[in-house]
Amino acid sequence: MNPVLQHDLNDIENILDKAKQQGIDFLNNLDNTPTSNTETIDPTRDLNELGLGSLSALSEFNERLAPLMVASSGSRYWGFVTGGSTPASIVGDWLASVCDQNPQAIKTQGGTSALIEFETINMLLQLLELPKTFHGGFVTGATMSNFTCLGVARQWFGAQFGKDFAKNGISETINILTATPHSSSIKSLSMLGIGSQNYTVIKTAEGNREAIDIVDLEKNIQALNGKPFILISSAGTVNTADFDDFEEISKLKEKYSFWWHIDAAFGGFAAVSDKFKPLVEGWEGADSITIDCHKWLNVPYESAFYLVKKDHMNLQIETFQNSNAPYLGNALDNFNYLNVLPENSRRLRALPVWFSLLAYGKQGFCDIVENSALLALHFGNALIEEGDFELLAPIRLNNVCFTLKGEHNQEKVSQFLSVLNDTGKVFMTPTVYQNRKGIRASFVNWRTTENDIRIVMDEMKNLILDLEI
Repeated sequence: MNPVLQHDLNDIENILDKAKQQGIDFLNNLDNTPTSNTETIDPTRDLNELGLGSLSALSEFNERLAPLMVASSGSRYWGFVTGGSTPASIVGDWLASVCDQNPQAIKTQGGTSALIEFETINMLLQLLELPKTFHGGFVTGATMSNFTCLGVARQWFGAQFGKDFAKNGISETINILTATPHSSSIKSLSMLGIGSQNYTVIKTAEGNREAIDIVDLEKNIQALNGKPFILISSAGTVNTADFDDFEEISKLKEKYSFWWHIDAAFGGFAAVSDKFKPLVEGWEGADSITIDCHKWLNVPYESAFYLVKKDHMNLQIETFQNSNAPYLGNALDNFNYLNVLPENSRRLRALPVWFSLLAYGKQGFCDIVENSALLALHFGNALIEEGDFELLAPIRLNNVCFTLKGEHNQEKVSQFLSVLNDTGKVFMTPTVYQNRKGIRASFVNWRTTENDIRIVMDEMKNLILDLEI
């Protein structure tokens, strides 16, 4: 064995103890860690010949790389709908790395860790109160979940013409209808060869909404004259956390032939709260659903899962099977995640979610969702009371979309947000809503409290004075 590796093996307990203590120190100091910084490094470091060993590498990490880290898992990181790792999810994530499993199949490939993934999906269906007519699996994030679901949708579309797009390529124009799709869905259309511009935009409902106008949707369906299509709908839009009317879409599903996909990356977790469950009523009728765990489930990156109706399993295998790799087994003989997902190499992403679900239960996540929504309202009210801000849309769930008050301040929005983020006290993202520049704050982190809102509002008030807005 290489001598440096042998030394690390002999010192493994000490090495992991030091890493554990560093992790504890980071988590305990999250409130004092900036949400953004301007630290930098020269990334052209030379690779050493013999190796430093783990402890020396850790020492250099602390000196050069640790200052690059921001409090993205902290209570005032309100950008990108980012959750923060709970204690249980960290346990699961660490053990996933230690055990280093490649969850593939139930009976083959030398391991049975895929059973953990099966069990976790089963518990997620219970958490979300979705029927067992869905099956699912874990991917890196909402982008790959949308890609997986829309990949099966593409295969379904081809099958309506008796064609196998996975084998022979796309030979028909694929009709896509959507109103306010997330960029990851559009990116998926690009990666799937459908084209990032090849979709029809449906009007949004009246009343400052981002949701699909059902009347306009049916008009566009009728204009297709019976041709199949793929509908991409939303459970929680990016700017305002708006939801499409799934009950009305379900009625259209009874009348027309289409694949119904729901991007529920964070909004799907509304289902765990009796208060917000009506937002997703009817979503069980979808063919596929995307849900992101490193958002409201508060587990570490990278973690999301797809849900696809079991009736479409053959289409999914046709899309993703490893047909020219005999060593991976026959795709039709035994279920194998390698034949239903884009990735062949996969870590046990289900384990942090498994730990989280067992540790906190349905009530724990209901509390996180309802507290997040309450804090969003609290922040919105604080903005209105301050007087220099205005909401661009109603607060429907956990996202607050706002701007500086007055059209004359539109040109100052970007500067205001940039300077605010540079304080390191909070991180929010820019947006454009109905042709107006705005700022977007997403509340999903289990650590966030009213005190965080007070801290942020104080920073914003001071900045208003400094910039003379």
